[in-house]
Amino acid sequence: MPQPPTNAPAAPRPWLIQGGMGVGVSGWRLARAVSVTGQLGVVSGTAMDVVLARVLQSGDPGGHARRALAAFPVPELARDALERYFRADGPPRGTAPLRATPRLRASGGAQAEVLTVLGNFVEVWLAKEGHDGVIGINYLEKIQLATAPAMFGAILAGVDHVLVGAGVPGQIPALATRLARCEPSVTRIAVEGDAEPLDHLFDPAALLAGRRPGPLRRPQVLAIVSLPVLAAYLARDGATRPDGFVIETSGAGGHSAPPRGPMSLDAAGEPVYGPRDHPDLTKMAALGLPFWLAGGQASPEAVAAARARGAAGVQIGSAFALCEESGMARHLREELLGRAYAGTLTVRNDPAASPASFPFKMAELPGTVSEPEVAGARRRVCDLGFLRTPVRGPRGLVYRCAAEPVAAYVRKGGTAADAEGKRCLCNGLLATIGLAQRRPGGRTEPPLVTIGKDLSFLPRLSPDASPYTAADVVEWLSAGAVHPEAPDPLSL
Repeated sequence: MPQPPTNAPAAPRPWLIQGGMGVGVSGWRLARAVSVTGQLGVVSGTAMDVVLARVLQSGDPGGHARRALAAFPVPELARDALERYFRADGPPRGTAPLRATPRLRASGGAQAEVLTVLGNFVEVWLAKEGHDGVIGINYLEKIQLATAPAMFGAILAGVDHVLVGAGVPGQIPALATRLARCEPSVTRIAVEGDAEPLDHLFDPAALLAGRRPGPLRRPQVLAIVSLPVLAAYLARDGATRPDGFVIETSGAGGHSAPPRGPMSLDAAGEPVYGPRDHPDLTKMAALGLPFWLAGGQASPEAVAAARARGAAGVQIGSAFALCEESGMARHLREELLGRAYAGTLTVRNDPAASPASFPFKMAELPGTVSEPEVAGARRRVCDLGFLRTPVRGPRGLVYRCAAEPVAAYVRKGGTAADAEGKRCLCNGLLATIGLAQRRPGGRTEPPLVTIGKDLSFLPRLSPDASPYTAADVVEWLSAGAVHPEAPDPLSL
């Protein structure tokens, strides 16, 4: 019989969450560095199958991925992945592409699910190695086919929190419970053209091949939402109620919710947010669940103000994205920092760039797809497909992405207008962490860099523009962690 999830003693509630930043910007090194300070370090759970496969093909410098795989409870699955992807001498010579990974599909795909489980296990296991701090993992509700196997891999590694945004994460609390019990779990997949979602079954026990990993701990679930109305919707039913919320405003990096009401653009072509988009924290506090504020919160004063208004604390992303432990490639991080300090950095909240149809922040940097000539020179290809949408067409179920070749997108029922201006986030973000795919003719995928619009914290955090660490960020913000008018979340 499956064993019930354990209920470990509650850890002190953190006043700081290091935001999950994909793909791999908030990797295990960053999350671990934050966790050892006593706060919540968060790894990105997006595309961890591809990250693992490409790290192994790059020779696994330091042997970290292989060390984590040696701890996986089904050794033959880890061994199969090593045999398929590990190259002791590093990536293939010349312009040969990195080996492709299998894609998840609604009809199943055991190999893709196994690699997804392994990738998430490795990332969380490494983040938790050697200390007793808390680690979270961040997922996108939009990427539904990966949710169950990804979360199960994280649970096998002992993840403490699961944070989910980019949609309505109503399925996640119940899914976390079932996965921690190793029970068959159904994810309801939205299919365009179908009146009802498609039930997608994932069976942890079958993947474990009869092995019992021992009692697993159900992680706390934090829903990332933009406004109290969605938080109230999730909180009203025990099946959908998370353990807390992150209230993320439009100032945060990456994706953000569109403005409420009809889309209006300013002179620069960016979405205009108004009073309806500001969260009512009195309503949030009335729900009786802890919440953290995200988006432009990187200062001790913001931490104190958030706690004074009833929040447990704040979530910070950009300050950590630019620290020494960040997974962002060093040359991109240095370019960002140099331009930010010089006052020449532009971050555009592009309403059309993301295939996910959410506004998306892009830092304008040379050599990245933020430049029209770089984006135009890139051959459109969808070989990873994490943001593909299942669509019911005349010939059955197909998958499409607005960043794929336009003719293919139109053939699957999309429109050329919807594909205009779209960027391939999957390939671009992997290039940002140094895991770019190689293309015919000697080209490599150009990076795509996302960051928050408010970087005013930099002159205060590092006045001489010298490199700083994750611990420096935590220490600087900690001055606002205890506010005389706010309850101390560590005592709750």
